[in-house]
Amino acid sequence: MSQIQPGLLWVVATPIGHRDDFSARAIETLRKVAVIAAEDTRHSRPLLMHYNIGTPLVALHEHNEREVVDAIVRRLLGGESVALISDAGTPLISDPGFRLVRAARAAGIRCVPVPGACAAIAALSVAGLPSDRFVFEGFLPPKAAARRSRLQELAGDARTLIFYESSHRVAESLADMRDVFGEAREGVLARELTKLFETVIGEPLGELATRVANDPDQQRGECVILVAGRGEEADAREAEGRRVFAILREELPPAKAAKLAAAITGAPRKLLYEG
Repeated sequence: MSQIQPGLLWVVATPIGHRDDFSARAIETLRKVAVIAAEDTRHSRPLLMHYNIGTPLVALHEHNEREVVDAIVRRLLGGESVALISDAGTPLISDPGFRLVRAARAAGIRCVPVPGACAAIAALSVAGLPSDRFVFEGFLPPKAAARRSRLQELAGDARTLIFYESSHRVAESLADMRDVFGEAREGVLARELTKLFETVIGEPLGELATRVANDPDQQRGECVILVAGRGEEADAREAEGRRVFAILREELPPAKAAKLAAAITGAPRKLLYEG
């Protein structure tokens, strides 16, 4: 009796907004597999219906991934091919799917990427920041103290930093980035990419944080924040900030001296005050 050949696990990117960004290969793949594992079947169904994709759906999200993975791997080992999609963009990039891909590979199942849209890469391509070296940080911690702590760990990184952020925390996160990285560090907010109200705003973090805080429209939709890495000019700015702070500290309270030194030199106020 011939041995059953395992199916393939197709990891398929879907549009992040504009439906025309759905590739022909992705559409054909989703039509031919036995089942599609979707992050939210209610979210994915309208897109699939638009392209006449009638393949059955099964939910695979962060709350059920551990339980569903075994069942999907069994189907793959039984010879069925399965496609994995997320709500938008490339699966696994701040989305579920890691456990499924890992389990499938461990079982000897071939995993095939069908590349396409990814909000982080789309934002980087139009941000005007150095793109030869970058780091994707995904979502920052929602709690303010943990968020600032993580930003402090990244403050010395020379690579371009890429973050996802929810609309109701984008203003707070930009304010924290301004305080930790300094007002002069270059930042970019890429919002609603490929959608009707797409905006890409690049300004020093001090100006960008103020603009977003004062404009509710820039606090809506899907947000990607990019921040320039630390450069040699930052070291010079901080050295000058420390020098000015030391002079002002002779005549002023520490908090006021740090605030003035930061305004004069562009060095991070928090670094001067705590340093």
